[in-house]
Amino acid sequence: MNMKSIKGITSALLTVAMLAGCGSSSSASASTAAAATSAAASEATADLSGTVSTDGSTSMEKVIGALSEAFSEKYPNVTVTYNPTGSGSGITAVTEGSCDIGLASRDLKDDEKNGLTQITVAIDGIAMIVNNDNPVTDLSIDQIARIYTGEITNWKDVGGDDAEIVVIGREAGSGTRDGFETITDTKDNCKLAQELTSTGAVIQAVGANPNAIGYASLAAVDDTIKTLTVEGVAPSEETVLDGTYKIQRDFNMITNDSATLSDAARAFLEFAQSDEAASLIEAAGAVPTSKK
Repeated sequence: MNMKSIKGITSALLTVAMLAGCGSSSSASASTAAAATSAAASEATADLSGTVSTDGSTSMEKVIGALSEAFSEKYPNVTVTYNPTGSGSGITAVTEGSCDIGLASRDLKDDEKNGLTQITVAIDGIAMIVNNDNPVTDLSIDQIARIYTGEITNWKDVGGDDAEIVVIGREAGSGTRDGFETITDTKDNCKLAQELTSTGAVIQAVGANPNAIGYASLAAVDDTIKTLTVEGVAPSEETVLDGTYKIQRDFNMITNDSATLSDAARAFLEFAQSDEAASLIEAAGAVPTSKK
């Protein structure tokens, strides 16, 4: 083998060695970067601590419960509290600074918007509910309005048994009531046999009375009562999303513009709007706004 060939082989071997060295360096750099990113994320998780207080809508109970549980798993040093007082009370609480985030199952009214910010995290259907023994399966918006204003008082007039209708609704200040009365155009005209202060109480009352009718968040209904179709459309994620189910409203988180949110509260608010939260909101029976 001549000297020229030996030099060529030596040069080739050196090139291979250099490339191998570069590959090892790149791999090591990538591993180091990944480790640093992971460490930074772990440190951020460990550093986030404190309490996030929420107050308001009873209809949002399942949604807030699901979000709070997942958030606390992600940030174990943060506690999220929930005070189910009703939408109106939640708006008052965040306005007065007694909670970090107000919860409202209705949109802010014009006289409430000054100094407050509304963030819609989900859309919810308001289900019309009757006792499981009630033969009625469908009502129109007009029939519902006439029942709630006292024009229709007997189930036989809408295809049911000959029995007086027991009309059940929510208290003044309830987001569910506001949404229901706005859509059915019955605001300030409803004649209620019972005016109850939570979604759960309405469901329980309707489930116990074969002649009762009520309304409740779709996210909260269960098999203890029967959900009616409205003008032939059943409340579901799909029909709420496409607007064919007409009785629906927003689930909102409300913040006070004059108050500085803690890192934990800001992180929870961001989490509630994330893609990660969307599946949790769906599982809780509501429609995440990311799907709209």
